Amino acid sequence: MEDSVRVKTVLPIMLLLALTGGCAGQQAGGAPEPAATTWTPPAKYGFVLDSRCGERALIGRFRVTVQDDKVVRTEGLDDSARRALMLRLADLVPTLRQLEAEAETARRDGADVVEVERDSTDAHPTRIKIDTSRDAVDDEACYTIEEYTIGLTGGPSPSPSR
Repeated sequence: MEDSVRVKTVLPIMLLLALTGGCAGQQAGGAPEPAATTWTPPAKYGFVLDSRCGERALIGRFRVTVQDDKVVRTEGLDDSARRALMLRLADLVPTLRQLEAEAETARRDGADVVEVERDSTDAHPTRIKIDTSRDAVDDEACYTIEEYTIGLTGGPSPSPSR
């Protein structure tokens, strides 16, 4: 009789735990939190921009620091990027907001391909591909955004020693 009482008491508890265990980690209401779709740029952030396709001055890998929506520091991480920075073109290296605006302008102007991939946590862009015309050669712009960090504290880079 004692075993029968234990089964009657333990079985419903185990069933209840099994049924509610599958909901662990979900918010009240049962729906998982949706991935972010809109990115709000922080006051200061940094990233590595890899720009590889098209016939443009902005080709190479760049380390970029942005403060108050302005690029305040760039570093060429490969020969192509270092050559591009030697051109000293104003605003050559864009902020992430400027890259998003470039994609939106291309979409609005009817580009054949506009793809923007975003980070699932905060929705900052991680990859942008623009091809104005599939029939044209070298009109593409391809960007990969890596090593995104928020709130950098680094100052200006030291002058290179000679």
